[in-house]
Amino acid sequence: MGNYRFILSGGGTGGHIYPAIAIANELKQRYPDAEFLFVGAKDKMEMEKVPQAGYKIEGLWISGIQRRLTVKNVLFPLKLISSLLRARKIVKQFQPHVAIGTGGFASGPLLKMAASANVPCVLQEQNSFAGITNKVLAKNAKVICVAYDNMERFFPKGTVVAKTGNPVRSDLIDIKVGKDEASAFFGLQARQPILLVLGGSLGARRINQLIEKELDFFKGLGIQVLWQCGKLYYEEYKKYDSENVKVKAFLNKMDFAYAAADIIISRAGAGSVSELCLVSKPTIFIPSPNVAEDHQTKNAQALANEDAAILLKEKDLETDFERVFKELISSAAKQENLATNIKKLALPKATSDIVDEIEKIISKKSPLSGEIQRGL
Repeated sequence: MGNYRFILSGGGTGGHIYPAIAIANELKQRYPDAEFLFVGAKDKMEMEKVPQAGYKIEGLWISGIQRRLTVKNVLFPLKLISSLLRARKIVKQFQPHVAIGTGGFASGPLLKMAASANVPCVLQEQNSFAGITNKVLAKNAKVICVAYDNMERFFPKGTVVAKTGNPVRSDLIDIKVGKDEASAFFGLQARQPILLVLGGSLGARRINQLIEKELDFFKGLGIQVLWQCGKLYYEEYKKYDSENVKVKAFLNKMDFAYAAADIIISRAGAGSVSELCLVSKPTIFIPSPNVAEDHQTKNAQALANEDAAILLKEKDLETDFERVFKELISSAAKQENLATNIKKLALPKATSDIVDEIEKIISKKSPLSGEIQRGL
């Protein structure tokens, strides 16, 4: 019963990697003897993060298509063919019972080859606007797990779409640390408002530029700042670390960071949005305009439409930021309303519900009958 083999792929960004790891962890808890193999892109962060989580990973020579003419685009057909051949070999050797894709270009070749070998495929789409890879793979998927309503419009008619939500870190589902302890952990005062700034693990240049420009504005309002600027920008911004401004390359204890925060400024990647729904703090989303299909803006807009968050586009920061922030920090009622509404959108059982969908598939066949076509 526990000798299942699960192959997972999703990468390029933490938004694809961490959901895949969360799904694997839940599967491992239910099937301790199961085997797991991840497949990612050779030069991307999954090659570091997946082994750190305790799983084996194989790398493909693959990358996405750039929006401008580059050498990478010229090499794309060669990389795609190479990755398809490598993925076919991996699938044939590992003989998975289920293939799970969480998005990102690396999952394309792996799920395509798995589907050609009659391996049941499960897709997990994090965003409110489906990514290209998942849209291409959808016709061969047994089920597509999504985090937003009305996602059927992106997938072939008859495709099974289950609204499960996005997996989040287990320590965020029930944060036990209080504001006093969390504030003290970062060297901040619990009695003064704390603004938490998040730009993703690598950082967000435009958000960092905004915070640098507005430090005196925050000081005038009596706001303390917990600023995760990203490892790419830490050397540039660490000079601002002080009694009331704490600059961090990365925040390892996110439960403490969220517990300390009174207001949050964040990008609107799918993982961040799902976490912030659980955390239930008033949030200003500043989506990155430089992502596929502008999906971060669509993620943030879905919450703004429910009066669950504030959406500020980068192009409007110069004219609108100070006004919007001041209105928020000066209105306890507005803060409470946003926190209440965003909590309503939380799906805390996402990981468990996704694995339930996977179990529906594997329960239809015994482990011993799950061997894939050897003629692949």
